[in-house]
Amino acid sequence: MTAPDRLRFSPAPTGYLHIGSVRTALFNWLQARHTGATFILRIEDTDVARSTQESTDQIQHVMQWCGLDWDEGPYLQSLRFDEYLAAAQTLLDAGVAYECFCTEDEVKARNEDAMRAGRTPGYDGRCRDLTAEQRAAARAEGKPRSVRFRTPDEGRSSFEDLVRGEVSVEWATVPDFVIVRSNGTPVFFLANAVDDAAMQITHVLRGEDLIDSTHRVLALRRALGHTELPRYAHLPLIIGPGGGKLSKRHGAVSVEEYRDAGYLPHALVNYLALLGWGPEDGREVLTIDELIAEFDVSRVNPSSATFDPKKLEWMNGEHIRRMPLPDLVSATLPFAQDRYREHLDIPKFERAVELAQKRATTLVQIAEQAAFLFVPDEEFVIDENSWEKVLTTERAKDVLDAVCEYVEQCEWTDEVDVRPAIEAIGLKPNKKIMPVLYTAIEGTSSGLPLFDSISLLGRDRALQRLRGARARLADA
Repeated sequence: MTAPDRLRFSPAPTGYLHIGSVRTALFNWLQARHTGATFILRIEDTDVARSTQESTDQIQHVMQWCGLDWDEGPYLQSLRFDEYLAAAQTLLDAGVAYECFCTEDEVKARNEDAMRAGRTPGYDGRCRDLTAEQRAAARAEGKPRSVRFRTPDEGRSSFEDLVRGEVSVEWATVPDFVIVRSNGTPVFFLANAVDDAAMQITHVLRGEDLIDSTHRVLALRRALGHTELPRYAHLPLIIGPGGGKLSKRHGAVSVEEYRDAGYLPHALVNYLALLGWGPEDGREVLTIDELIAEFDVSRVNPSSATFDPKKLEWMNGEHIRRMPLPDLVSATLPFAQDRYREHLDIPKFERAVELAQKRATTLVQIAEQAAFLFVPDEEFVIDENSWEKVLTTERAKDVLDAVCEYVEQCEWTDEVDVRPAIEAIGLKPNKKIMPVLYTAIEGTSSGLPLFDSISLLGRDRALQRLRGARARLADA
């Protein structure tokens, strides 16, 4: 019986987990769940100077929020240094690695000289063929010692990529590379090769920016005697609108920013799944179960994928509309509680969420659209841009007078339809007139459906708002 496949997500905890890394985690997770494979979380914290516990915790929190559960781990590479250093010694003993006594500054200076002379930069092999006596002398002098892997002088490195087909490079273009730093810590090439073999990883899905490192990792695996190789799939880069690296100027780049802005985890996951992949029937809005059922890494497109914040917001709105109302209320409630605290009226809020569900695109938008209901009357503020429109609306005073009189006397229902009052003074309740009432009631020229909002606000508070706007107009 064939053993199940094993996939891993292995981020470095040197900063926040950005959108591109989450997409990589997602594709690994989807492939694992689609095929019944084991999904492993491995923290590649070999760079001890830059790795932090805060980042390690953040990685796990983000994955949990996105619903990307793991079957094994998290494994910390910082706890496995003995295994990596033992592997480095094996390579030294076999003569495929060597001690290097060049400092970073020396290598940098020689590279600059090479570029000025028109030569390709890269380690020049200065320590490659030192004699045993020369190495002993360097150690005696206390020179910093790293360990480099000796790349082949000729031939090609090739592997079959599930997304890109054959990927090949001339070994002559790959200089000898460090596998143990001068401070004694292993470099991720070595840790990666050792752990993928030890953990019996069968598939490696990661960003295309790591293609070059794959040749190094495969060379190390072979040198350590591991002939069975995992299947690789290098995923397309995510770029910003207009091309170029995704950055802050294109919108948020960390998952927490989208969480705090009121995006649903399953909406973000749905959108990220479509960056470089899509189901055969072209559907865009999918549930997690549908994504799992449809996903296949062989359908990943090698071309760069464009991150479009507007498309993500649209998709978030689509998922909001598909949520059962109780679930949407529960998801939105923390945002409202944070804003309105003891002023929050839960039954009113539930009704406001129901009204907002038809058009809202984020949970924060829903919470904020309900602000007029829960801010204390003395703190109610009208948006200045909306008020400017009121000032330029013909017969705004007449509209407010007529609606005040109507609201004071009308039957109170779930929808207080004030159109008869507007029509009674010879006006049409159109897009020119209605913003006057939205602004008076909700503080902005658009928001929750007006007639429902008036009802939710209550007769006394609605009249107070309308009369306040009318008095302000009189003073204008």
